[in-house]
Amino acid sequence: MPTALVTGGSAGIGLAFARRLAADGHDLVLVARDAARLESVAAELHARHGVGCEVLPADLADRAALQRVADRVAETARPVDVLVNNAGFALHAGFLRTDVADQERLLDVHCRATLVLTHAAGRAMAERGAGAVVNVSSVAGLMATGTYSAAKAWTTAFSEAMSVELGRRGVTVTALCPGYVRTELTSGLHGRLPELAWVDADRLVARCLDDVRRGRVISTPTLRYAAATALLRLAPRRAVRLASGGFRRRTAR
Repeated sequence: MPTALVTGGSAGIGLAFARRLAADGHDLVLVARDAARLESVAAELHARHGVGCEVLPADLADRAALQRVADRVAETARPVDVLVNNAGFALHAGFLRTDVADQERLLDVHCRATLVLTHAAGRAMAERGAGAVVNVSSVAGLMATGTYSAAKAWTTAFSEAMSVELGRRGVTVTALCPGYVRTELTSGLHGRLPELAWVDADRLVARCLDDVRRGRVISTPTLRYAAATALLRLAPRRAVRLASGGFRRRTAR
């Protein structure tokens, strides 16, 4: 039975990945900070689908904890066949109104953790000649809405680069670029955006995993956000910056 490791697997998009992968017959390694919540999710998925569910509590901004997860990813006796780098959070206040330590933590979780775990998985998977890595990015990576946008731009570019390097070794790398998904991460925006802006997490994940099986490097699983992505790529950057500034002002707490 294949094994998937999902970071941020206790809520939101990560939980949707865990549920779908379990339904598809994957054993799971679930990573998040809240051990009790992880245990609850693991018990639910084991009872529902009969899969093995290992829990690995870890704060991915902590380098020692991140290394423990990387060591698990790299294990040869219990190989990880699918890695989903999903863990993340957003800072809803402006750059100068947040502590720089919080900005650094965001980069540690979104970028450094993705880099470290992809490195561990890439080596192990390349040695076996098979495997898949999914890095949860965002359409926001094409915008200019602070450190979160910058981190997601990095995630997409990194995924494309790794798809080139690891694709030759039988390993697929896919960047999932959703729009707004109803999760705890976006709870502060509920009611501030039109209903059309929201994407269902379960449908998002199902479409993404279809794209992974097809070997697609960029997965944008809705037509409206695929259109938004094309527009953002074609628009002059000055126009994108102006639009991003207006959007930020409307949605800031």
